[in-house]
Amino acid sequence: MLDKLQKYGISDNIIDELRYFRKYYKTDDSVINRIQEPKSFYYGIDIWEQCLYALLNSQNILLVGTKATGKNILADNLAYAFARPKWTVSFHNFLDADDLIGVDTYKNSQVVFRNGSISECSIYGGFGILDEINMAKNDAISVLYSALDYRRVIDISGYKKIDISEPTRFIATMNYGYYGTKELNEALISRFAVIQMPKLNKDMIFEILKGSFANINEDSLQLLSEIFENLQTKAQNGQISSKAVDLRGLIDAVSLAKKGMNISKALQICITNKVFDEYERQIISDLIKLKLSNKISLAGD
Repeated sequence: MLDKLQKYGISDNIIDELRYFRKYYKTDDSVINRIQEPKSFYYGIDIWEQCLYALLNSQNILLVGTKATGKNILADNLAYAFARPKWTVSFHNFLDADDLIGVDTYKNSQVVFRNGSISECSIYGGFGILDEINMAKNDAISVLYSALDYRRVIDISGYKKIDISEPTRFIATMNYGYYGTKELNEALISRFAVIQMPKLNKDMIFEILKGSFANINEDSLQLLSEIFENLQTKAQNGQISSKAVDLRGLIDAVSLAKKGMNISKALQICITNKVFDEYERQIISDLIKLKLSNKISLAGD
């Protein structure tokens, strides 16, 4: 990863600090399997450097942007760049403080405390990915305040105080406009360095696809990138909803096409059919048919 970042243009000073960080902070063997190489590489050197500077400075970061801006791809890349075990928490309306910090449980006929994902991450010096943090309930997120600020502790009432391990970092993501989301309060935002994620352009989408799939005709990937950019534009102009602007769906469609499925059918089930309004679905279908030649095949390339 470091060689790739250096070739991509990340400054030598940052690379040197990353090397030192990785060498200095070791990972416990019991969680080594949580260090996972991401399937895709995030392209955007300015965003990379903003995140790396903040994380190397012991700050937590909040990645803010609309759908399909690569927030989760970047979060996974950052954890791997620092060679840290990763814990991912996907926030929803039913996630509570016990899920994050821990809860009583029975073991060998005794009541013992079982650590939650945030406690585990903090003990082992991991990177905690707080996905869709603006969907969290207030009572769930408030227990993290002391972990996210200068105190760097989790004080579990009736049990013990967990000191946040030095290499621990938290990367939160936040989408605009999803059902169930809300504005983050000032106290929470103040605990993060906030990174505004730019919209992915055609070149960035192409690089993501190229990095995810080897030995695919680049003209085909350019065309697919153009289709996705057109979908983004239509969503921004209010012609369609953002449901079809699904980067994961595009990657899944290419993966299916690699296995032999017709690319038009793959795009239909991974992108077009995620829209349930018939009129809107027809707009998306027509765009794909207009742009995509039936002769394109990714299988076995």
